[in-house]
Amino acid sequence: GRPPSAPPDGGWGWVVVLGAFVSIGFAYAFPKGLAIFFKEIQDFFGTSYSEIAWVSSIMLATTYGAGPISSILVNRYGSRPVVMFGGLLCGIGMVSAAFCTSILQLYICVGFVTGFGLSLNLQPSVIIIGKYFLKKRPIANGLAMAGSPVMLCTLAPLNQFLFDNFGWRGSFLILGAILLHCCVAGALFRPIGAATASVRPRLTEKRRDASQEKAMEMRSPTSVPVKNEMEDEGERDCCEKINQYLDFSLFKHRGFLIYLIGNVLMFLGFFAPIVFLAPYAKHIGIDEYSAAFLLSILAIVDMVARPATGIIANSKWVRPRIQYFFSFSIAFNGTCHLLCPLASGYTGLVVYSIFYGLAFGMVCAMLFETLMDLVGAARFTSAVGLVTIAECCTILLGPPIGGTLIDTFGDYKYMFIKCGAVMVLAGTFLFIMNYYNYHMLAKEEKERKSKEEDPTSVRTEKEGRNDLNKETALNGPELEPLREEQEALKKEANGT
Repeated sequence: GRPPSAPPDGGWGWVVVLGAFVSIGFAYAFPKGLAIFFKEIQDFFGTSYSEIAWVSSIMLATTYGAGPISSILVNRYGSRPVVMFGGLLCGIGMVSAAFCTSILQLYICVGFVTGFGLSLNLQPSVIIIGKYFLKKRPIANGLAMAGSPVMLCTLAPLNQFLFDNFGWRGSFLILGAILLHCCVAGALFRPIGAATASVRPRLTEKRRDASQEKAMEMRSPTSVPVKNEMEDEGERDCCEKINQYLDFSLFKHRGFLIYLIGNVLMFLGFFAPIVFLAPYAKHIGIDEYSAAFLLSILAIVDMVARPATGIIANSKWVRPRIQYFFSFSIAFNGTCHLLCPLASGYTGLVVYSIFYGLAFGMVCAMLFETLMDLVGAARFTSAVGLVTIAECCTILLGPPIGGTLIDTFGDYKYMFIKCGAVMVLAGTFLFIMNYYNYHMLAKEEKERKSKEEDPTSVRTEKEGRNDLNKETALNGPELEPLREEQEALKKEANGT
């Protein structure tokens, strides 16, 4: 599974990190930054909290749900064109949103079009870092993920400023233009040789097999069974194509499943507190700029936390046990939300923002790093696609459930408690399951060592191995029937 050329771990890689910083920043910060306009849009269209929260939710969910599409496109065309096209879509979505006359049109323009554009920004940026970095990957990931708080930090006050001067329609036009910067960021993603090299040989091999078969068929006198074979081959090809771009065998991967379940749970409580932080502050009676400033405080702490987490995660003590660090930071996040209702007044909220920023940054910096750690760089593209589509459901539901709780009880307390409880639960689950996973991996390693010493039983435990090579998985079993068919055809040809 190793690509022929090793990742350079530097050089142009740092320029790529800068590009990723911008596009990841927009992908994450933009849906949150829009919360500034909610109160006004809500008054304008006369809707409820939960209805307007759907704008952010649909946007986040589309950003995540379109993950597999994004992954497939990256596998097909590479990171650069995908990101540039995404930037274009974002711009179009926001500019058209400026002319919306109903909340439904906002859902479509902001939620779906811009959301999809952001999705095409997020995945390729994360994937290309894995191609450029190996040894320094946690640091590179941490730096790139720091784009989100930096953007949030600038977007929150900027949005307030734009709104005061241009109203929400004018602001949306300007934001559409700002989002076109993603195209520039995408242009920096110079393709690196390794990715394309690993896909090509496989295809040519398949083609060679197919052409041999065709030659056989030409010679064979009976042309009745040929049609069926062609149909089968078509079906098989289709499955292989999908599997080549999205590797579904990951659902048999223990580490991947643990990560998936833990993350799906965690996202129920991950974004809601950020979406409702500024409205909550206004609800207590804090003025608008101070409320927007809370998001900036959160973002500034977050900004420092992400690269710092990356550096800590890269240290020789933490890197082998990075999954534990990840589960701890999720539980820490939950604890912050559980304690938030105790915060009275502005000072309390500032303290909460600081801790939340720290916790949030820790989780975000390691979100993709832990996944790469579990599945390896070769299968990472598929893994990101599959994870994000599973997460999109809970991301979609998180803020509206929070909004409903607020609408029902007329109090923000229960929303924070719900988020906190869910996240503590997710963190605990990940901790226990990863302990089990590390234990099993060590056991399998031991078994493998003893097998290597005992040559008779080498080929038995093949399936249980975690690092099953994708190449063998694709070329092995699926091509077996082809070889048998060829043998049969050869015999037939010799017989006549």
